[in-house]
Amino acid sequence: MLCHSITRSGRISWPVAFTLVALLIAAIIVIIFLRIESWPARTAHQSTAELERIGKNLRAAFIDIAHLQPRITIKNRIYMEQTKPVSELVVLSRRIEVEHELLHSWVGSAKRVKLHGTFNVKAGFDLRQNLSIDIRPGEIVVQLPHAQILGIEEGGFDVLAFENGLWNRISGEDVQNELSTLPQLAREKATDSGLPAEAEHALRQQIEQRIHTQQPLRLIFTDGQKRE
Repeated sequence: MLCHSITRSGRISWPVAFTLVALLIAAIIVIIFLRIESWPARTAHQSTAELERIGKNLRAAFIDIAHLQPRITIKNRIYMEQTKPVSELVVLSRRIEVEHELLHSWVGSAKRVKLHGTFNVKAGFDLRQNLSIDIRPGEIVVQLPHAQILGIEEGGFDVLAFENGLWNRISGEDVQNELSTLPQLAREKATDSGLPAEAEHALRQQIEQRIHTQQPLRLIFTDGQKRE
C-alpha cells in the first residue's frame, strides 16, 4: 500500500506533489540555462551562415556583371579568393563629337584645316587594380578603383575646311597632327561631361538590383594609377 505517498482517495500527497513541481521547475531552469548559454554560439552560427549566403550572392552578381569572382572577406576572414580577372569592365559607352582647327599664317600666307570627328568612348573599371568585398554584420563594403575612360573607338571624321595659302601649304604632317588630336579631345570631353561618374553610378545600381540585404551596401572608390 502506498499509504504515505497517496491518500486514501487516490490523490498524490502534498510532499510528492511539491517534489514533482520542484523537479519540473529545476528541469525548466536547466533547459533555459542551456539555451541561454548556447545562444551566442547559435546566433554566431546563424549570423555567419547568413553572411556567407550574402557572399555567395555577391559572388554570383559580380560573375554576372564583370565575369570574375572578387576577393570576399567575412568578419576579417577570407571567404573567397579573387579569380584571375578580365582586364576591364566596360559599364557605359557614349558617342562623342569633337572638332579641331589648325590656322597658321606665315609671311602673309595662311593655311587652315578644320576636322570633325565622331568617337565611341567607353567608361568603366580597370579590374587589374584592387577589387574586394568585405561583408560585416553591420554593412557590406565593396572597394574598387574609380571608373575611368577605358577606350576610344573612331567612328569617322569629316574635313570641314582645307585651305592652302599661296606659299604656306598644308602638309601631311599637319593633317596627321590634327587627326591625332581628335581622340584626346574626345577623351577630355567625355571626362568633363561626367561619364566616369555615371559609370560608377550605373555599377552601383546593377549591384543593388541583384543584391537585397538588410545591411547597407557601401561602395568605396579608391584612387589608383590611371591608365593613359
